[in-house]
Amino acid sequence: MSAGSTAPKPGDPGVRTGRTAGPGRGGSRSGRLPRGGRLLQGGTPGGTVFRLFVRWVRRPLLPALRLWRRNIQLRVVAGTLLMSLGVVLLLGIVVIGQVRNGLFEAKEKAAQSQAAGGFSAAQDRAATTSSAPGQQEGVRAGASVNWRSTLVEQLASGGQSAFNVVALSLETGEAASRGARASGEVDPTTSIPAELRHSVAQGTDTFQQSTRIHYTSGKASERGLVIGKRLNDAEGKQYELYYLFPLTQEEDSLTLVKGTLATAGLFVVVLLGAIAWLMVRQVVTPVRMAAGIAERLSAGRLQERMKVTGEDDIARLGEAFNKMAQSLQLKIQQLEELSRMQRRFVSDVSHELRTPLTTVRMAADVIHEARVDFDPVTARSAELLGDQLDRFESLLSDLLEISRFDAGAAALEAEPIDLRQVVRRVIGGAEPLAERKGTRIVVVGDKQPVVAEADARRVERVLRNLVVNAVEHGEGRDVVVKLAAAGGAVAVAVRDYGVGLKPGEATRVFNRFWRADPARARTTGGTGLGLSIAVEDARLHGGWLQAWGEPGGGSQFRLTLPRTADEPLRGSPIPLEPEDSRRNREQAAAGRAQENARRVPAQPAGERPPLPVPPRLPAPSRATVDPTALPGSGARVVARAATETDGGETTTAGAGGNGNAEREDGTRGR
Repeated sequence: MSAGSTAPKPGDPGVRTGRTAGPGRGGSRSGRLPRGGRLLQGGTPGGTVFRLFVRWVRRPLLPALRLWRRNIQLRVVAGTLLMSLGVVLLLGIVVIGQVRNGLFEAKEKAAQSQAAGGFSAAQDRAATTSSAPGQQEGVRAGASVNWRSTLVEQLASGGQSAFNVVALSLETGEAASRGARASGEVDPTTSIPAELRHSVAQGTDTFQQSTRIHYTSGKASERGLVIGKRLNDAEGKQYELYYLFPLTQEEDSLTLVKGTLATAGLFVVVLLGAIAWLMVRQVVTPVRMAAGIAERLSAGRLQERMKVTGEDDIARLGEAFNKMAQSLQLKIQQLEELSRMQRRFVSDVSHELRTPLTTVRMAADVIHEARVDFDPVTARSAELLGDQLDRFESLLSDLLEISRFDAGAAALEAEPIDLRQVVRRVIGGAEPLAERKGTRIVVVGDKQPVVAEADARRVERVLRNLVVNAVEHGEGRDVVVKLAAAGGAVAVAVRDYGVGLKPGEATRVFNRFWRADPARARTTGGTGLGLSIAVEDARLHGGWLQAWGEPGGGSQFRLTLPRTADEPLRGSPIPLEPEDSRRNREQAAAGRAQENARRVPAQPAGERPPLPVPPRLPAPSRATVDPTALPGSGARVVARAATETDGGETTTAGAGGNGNAEREDGTRGR
């Protein structure tokens, strides 16, 4: 069971199989699977579709996003281009607006001046025609028939396609001679806005409005300015006179200005981008060089240096970097030399002490064999001398082994072995110490072969160290040795229920000569190097040696090895934190309480009978999935079965058992 799981432990009474682990494990709120046996995940269908769409959109953008995050030169150049583009757009909008306003204002003033002159000329002509002396009445009536047409032609003749003139009658139902008159094939009906005609008909001032000038000859319409005024003709009747000024030249000039600004703006943006790229390159290139050299320095190539040119800030940075690299190289060389001297000193001292130790051992053996003839004090001294010589020999052996690991001279003699045989030999050697401590060693998971390619001597040394430490620190309680295999890994865990480990000690416990309690008495003469050698043996196999513990709750050491010597580890078949840890027990108790609360039917107050206390029954076997087994690793679900042998012998559970050893009186060991 992994840390944080709320699933009840196997064997708890009143717990059924087939339930989910609760809301935190993806189960329903009531602890049961939804109707139909499916587990609802992912929320609403709309949310799932949206997430799939976002994932589909982001997938092709991931390389670009990765390049954007890793390339500072690209970010600077892109930022410069965007800001330059914004400045050019803003400047272009302002310039084009000013040019457009200037062109249209000049055109409007010229049009107003031209229209004012035309209106004055039309009014003067009407006055002159109506008051001509000596003219007969018939001649004057015939002349007034084509008066408006002649007026429009005369007024438009001075424009030279710069403007057109339209004359419209205010009255309706008139004769054809009083109809609309227009120059330049202008369509007066669609070219003169109705709003402008209404304004001219209601007032005597000059009115103007922008419009589109349409032609009856099929010529394309164009934007223009219309200026109109109400006047009197030769007969004294009112009519509307309009001047239409095309704005084609102004629009062509504005288009030319826009094209020029766009070309100049694009050129400026590209030029600024190139300048930014060149400038940033001068800064980024030394930084990239420094990053590459730093990576090579971290890889052990301490002779790498930066190429320094110039006397600017980048050059000073390169010089400082080279000085730092040189100082680091010198310090590392000094430390390596000191480490070599220390390793050689330990190795030489260990070898040199072999000869005098052998002589002292021979003399001590003679004294030890003759201790029966000594007085009690001298005989006890002879026994102590022999014990301390044994410890001295063990210390020398450990120091020699540590020196081999430090020098990289340790060799692995891997061959297929069954870890069950190694565990039996280790337990057989630790039985005398366990008997003196009153400890029972329980083996779990030895019903099936646990085979791996390993060095039997080194694995046995690791397990012997773990089992002896567990017996020493187990406070006379049971020690559980658990074996398991899943996928490409095998594991052996040693669990004790002694004083445990404090927070942070699970990593320091593998340091050399480290002891959790220096004042604690040692009964086996340990050297303080056992776990250090054990972790080096595990690393030599390509495996792990990890520790877990809680104050007052014991500890567990787990050795994980690959099945084959060259196979990398992806997980362990045994969880590092045991299922009977304090946290897992509390979570399991909370899960059982919630399960019981859901199963007990609600009754009215005062009618609820007292619930009988059920007797504690043996834990039923149930199949569970190891939470640390990786998907696709080949881990099998093995039923947790418990068997007991007669005569109070060691209790053994099946492979995949929970590792909780029960005492003979039914209480759980701590």
